[in-house]
Amino acid sequence: MSSQYKFESHLEEIKPQSKVKLTDLLNRINQEKKIERNRNLAVSVAAVSAVTVFGIILTL
Repeated sequence: MSSQYKFESHLEEIKPQSKVKLTDLLNRINQEKKIERNRNLAVSVAAVSAVTVFGIILTL
């Protein structure tokens, strides 16, 4: 059900054009890389924090 929703939402974004602009594609890729980098950083910080808290609890 959710995949159908995602597919339909992407259909609305697609505009009928005869040419594909390379700069638009590159900008989209760069934005996705930034988002992925931020997600990876957040997961890393959460993991380090969890290990730190667990270590502190073990030392008590």
